[in-house]
Amino acid sequence: MNRREVPRGVRVVEARRLLLRLPNVTEGRSYGMPSFLLNGRFLARFRDNDTVLVLQLARISERDVLMELDPHAFFFTEHYRNYPAVLVRLAEVARPLLIDVVTEAWRHVASLPPPRPRKKPVRGRKRRERSRGPAVA
Repeated sequence: MNRREVPRGVRVVEARRLLLRLPNVTEGRSYGMPSFLLNGRFLARFRDNDTVLVLQLARISERDVLMELDPHAFFFTEHYRNYPAVLVRLAEVARPLLIDVVTEAWRHVASLPPPRPRKKPVRGRKRRERSRGPAVA
């Protein structure tokens, strides 16, 4: 390894620690999956047996720049084609680059307005059919 080459690879525990050290980031659920949330909004989650980090971005164009910068570390799947997110191969990414990208993603999500509260479904009660008056026989 020459002097300019930065070692690659970030362990899951290091990525989790990086995310949870950011202000207001907590572990929660997004679409039923364990995720990292910032003020209740999706920021990131692990996938592919924790080998890949899905990270929210401000714009799809940022993903394009990251993929051009390091195509071994950054990619996307068809599912994310029209969504501002990037997938990061933890074994391939340089730690300083991951720190920069996660911090920038945090800044973007922190700037968003708080999510609207969702109505919680009522459990244990059957939905009633609305009656429009007596049935005519």
